[in-house]
Amino acid sequence: MPFSVSTGLIAAAGLLAASLATPGAASAEPVRIVALGDSLTAGYGLPEAQAFPTKLQAALKAKGYDVEIVNAGVSGDTAADGLARLDWSVPDGTDGVILELGANDMLRAQDPGRTKADLDAILTRLGARRIPVLVAGMLAARNLGPDYGARFDALFPALAKAHGALLYPFFLDGVATDPALNQADGLHPNARGVDVIVARILPSVEALIAEARTRHP
Repeated sequence: MPFSVSTGLIAAAGLLAASLATPGAASAEPVRIVALGDSLTAGYGLPEAQAFPTKLQAALKAKGYDVEIVNAGVSGDTAADGLARLDWSVPDGTDGVILELGANDMLRAQDPGRTKADLDAILTRLGARRIPVLVAGMLAARNLGPDYGARFDALFPALAKAHGALLYPFFLDGVATDPALNQADGLHPNARGVDVIVARILPSVEALIAEARTRHP
């Protein structure tokens, strides 16, 4: 059949309609999760490939998720430090946040009321931006006494409930106090410890991804 201008236009229109009806996979963007935390997130004492955000992203991709986990961990950060850098650490386009802060507050025996206020401010600002959050809780060292421990341990579930956030009760679950899973300082997980953290927190992060997709389809 001889080609004509009219048949060419019809064919082009058909291709355009098809492309608009079924967007290609290349146009889709990965779910972008920012891990906002301290040295436990940053990967203190480990190469980047062994840090929590890197291993978490690999585990999620192995399960078929198109996701990017951004490492916004800064060693030594308190909840107040995280609040101070919140806007540039969690930029526009972020679909969800893993909030892992408070351990340094506890190690400095800071008043749990102040830590709670700083984390509350972070959650309030992320809520205003409609960014879902997974709160990664922490437990106080037992040598700080029962009163301090009770006040500190309770602030994470209380904040998650108040803000409708997801909660992973203890970031170091299964790793804390185990010499085989920690570096020589006894505080920071080694590569094997990070693997345990990733395996245990993975279902909670999957729930965060599902919520992020609901809010930002």
